[in-house]
Amino acid sequence: MVRNNTGRLAGGNEEMSTTTITRRYAFCAGHRVYQHESKCKNLHGHNYAVSAVATANKLDDIGRVIDFAVLKEKFEGWIDKNWDHGFLWFKKDPVCEGMFRSYAPSMDMKNFRCDFNPTAENMAQYLLEVVAPELMKGTGVLIVAIELEETEKCKAMVSL
Repeated sequence: MVRNNTGRLAGGNEEMSTTTITRRYAFCAGHRVYQHESKCKNLHGHNYAVSAVATANKLDDIGRVIDFAVLKEKFEGWIDKNWDHGFLWFKKDPVCEGMFRSYAPSMDMKNFRCDFNPTAENMAQYLLEVVAPELMKGTGVLIVAIELEETEKCKAMVSL
């Protein structure tokens, strides 16, 4: 196979291939799984890892889906601002509602009120369906999958 001047393969089936890239981020956050039947009903936290898988209709002029640094700035920036070292809680959870409405403002405690129960599955889905489209608007890049690792043994993946 021969590469053209952008480094892309020339000839062959390049029209049929899809290129994706993945950027991984680590963050720490607390949560409580509302109505959980076991210990996850308690306030606790995780060292999360999230991977964003991106694609585009065509590679840019130098052969990239998007610069990894741009993806980091957009995606990791949102996570840092909203979830990292914060507490995610479901708006229908009376325990967290009382705690965060009463104490968080005076304690300057970072928290994120979710429209969903903050399970790994729901967090990944929120990132894919709500956050990613807004962050990638105007770039020509589509986030097609999110993998959220809650522990080394437990992770959730959602994809389009």
